[in-house]
Amino acid sequence: MLPTNRTENGTTSPVTDLLDQPVANRARPRALIIAVAAALAPTLLAPAAAQAADRKKGNGTKADTCITVGSDETLTLTETTTATCLTVEEGGTIAVPDGYSLSLTVNGVETGSELAALTDGDGGVATAIAAGTYTGTIVLNVAEATDVTYSTLTFPFRQAVYVDSDGVDESKSVPSAVIGGTVTDSAATGVTLTSNGEAFNGVYVADGGTYTLTDPTIAFDGNGRCDFVGYGAAIVGTGSGTTLVVDGATIGNEGVVRTAVIADATANVVVKNSTIHCADGTVPDEYPSAGTGDTRYMITVPWMLGISGNVRATNLLGASTKASYINSRISSEKWGALSVDGGSYCTLTAINSTIANTGGEGYGSYAIGNVTEHFLGCTFDVGDYALIHWGASAHYGDSTADAVSALNDSLDIGLTSAELSALPEQSTTIDAGRFMVMWYAAGSVAIDGGTQVTTGETTFMCKAVAGTVTVDGSDGATITSGNGVLFQLMDTDRPSSVTVSGYPWSSETTGTYTEPTGSPTKSSSWVTTSSQSTDAKGTFTDIALTGDFYNSVWGGGNASLQGQNLTLSFTGSTVEGVISASTAKHSVSTITKTEYRQISEVTNTPSAVVNNGVLVTLGAGSTWTVTGTSYLSALTLASTASVVAPSGKTVTLTVDGTATAITAGKSYTGALTLTVS
Repeated sequence: MLPTNRTENGTTSPVTDLLDQPVANRARPRALIIAVAAALAPTLLAPAAAQAADRKKGNGTKADTCITVGSDETLTLTETTTATCLTVEEGGTIAVPDGYSLSLTVNGVETGSELAALTDGDGGVATAIAAGTYTGTIVLNVAEATDVTYSTLTFPFRQAVYVDSDGVDESKSVPSAVIGGTVTDSAATGVTLTSNGEAFNGVYVADGGTYTLTDPTIAFDGNGRCDFVGYGAAIVGTGSGTTLVVDGATIGNEGVVRTAVIADATANVVVKNSTIHCADGTVPDEYPSAGTGDTRYMITVPWMLGISGNVRATNLLGASTKASYINSRISSEKWGALSVDGGSYCTLTAINSTIANTGGEGYGSYAIGNVTEHFLGCTFDVGDYALIHWGASAHYGDSTADAVSALNDSLDIGLTSAELSALPEQSTTIDAGRFMVMWYAAGSVAIDGGTQVTTGETTFMCKAVAGTVTVDGSDGATITSGNGVLFQLMDTDRPSSVTVSGYPWSSETTGTYTEPTGSPTKSSSWVTTSSQSTDAKGTFTDIALTGDFYNSVWGGGNASLQGQNLTLSFTGSTVEGVISASTAKHSVSTITKTEYRQISEVTNTPSAVVNNGVLVTLGAGSTWTVTGTSYLSALTLASTASVVAPSGKTVTLTVDGTATAITAGKSYTGALTLTVS
């Protein structure tokens, strides 16, 4: 997505005179950058200064200044330099002194920056001006370096606007990359930022800065390098005490990890009334074909999640960082729209927003590190998962006035009373191509209000962890499964990364999942007839459910897991389907990257409990209509609960092989088999 004023050859309208914009021009000793004036400033070149006269064309005026860097020449710039044409021959280099960075803009568009190879020994994080000929209003910006460390790498950030606790810092900014609008120490309004180079950032707010960005248009086309630090992102808010508000933004990025919004390091980032989309780019040739989970270098989604893609629209990082999206549309082509990764105890909030994947694969949100996620009145239209769960708390509900006001206060979102009043109350709607939730770590999901969940396949997919889901249908929440399976508890089928040497990255995702053969061995220590702290749990209230619940965990020491139970509770609800221990099988016996879409794809055969207990409690007013043979380890019925068969059929129960009447108000434990005939 590019702004409408961009032409086919990649240029835009001439850069607005930055001196005509209200950019605070505080006298900072560290300031080096000079604003671009209508009349071009003298060209300051070293060591090629002696050749400057020979490089002037036409009538020799400043407006016709050209710069040529020969094939074996290094041109070192000590100040921001302007020209009307620039030629960099193959092998030619433009350099700046240590402690400074170089950015090229042509007609206000950041361009020409080219990332080093990942295997260059320094993480491939540096950029150079690519060989070629550039014409137009050329500005070679020399700015103070903004070095950002992540793990063992240091990323040399360059950005159009740098903001800290004192406001805009011109010495770390690239003013010629700002087209139109106004920029002050506290806010920027109506600016356009465009880049077709690599790893250039738009607005970077750090170190306690407070800033409002209103109606920006940002279009970045070209690769970033690391979305665990935001290198190449459109907008970054980072650091203790930092508050960044983005209102009315239009952001369209295309490129590998060319993320739109990054919130990091305890910052509070609020995005409202905005449209954000990020599309995939071209992965560098030197990147391992199977990918890596080493987050210093990870620029594609790990295929073991069952999805592909190389850019996520947003990322939430650091400790106790907050990111809130209100009345906005956030989408990625693949990978993910809203991500929390590499952080701890963060809070992600979306209110009355649309979360989508446009390329048929991907997730709505990713949750890791004890994050709390709130989704009120949102619409999900995602390729695979509404949520990938690695240990968190997530809530899907209605955007009632009380609920929104409570989050506004507790999370310092900063919505005014007028903004709160203007937000309509609406329910959350989830349309997921495959799964609503996939758990890879223990954590909770709550669904209430009028939330409507529709999945193409299994609704709740839990990979041998203590995932819990609570669904309250008293206000109309519904769950609809495309393949008829509501809850699948199963062994993990996620291949592991493999440690490598001789590369900058420490691992590659070349592991293989192999389907177990034979039969599970019963554990002598695992208890299947009573609830355990490690159980996966589902609690359903006041809802009508149609679909099956399966527990296919092997246990018995498989993957160091002695066993795991699925504990289900229904109150005031009806459920029609099979609830059973099972044997689950993939359609292929091994899964590598080639078969990545087979992750989580299993079929179930109901089978007797071994180490995979299934405990069912039918609370007051609940009815289970058993549609097929079901194997349980415990069944408890309230005095007003019942177990029935479909019309015209009967259901029978055996306990440890003995036929037993099903009686309301009673409990049964052991090897339970319910048969429909």
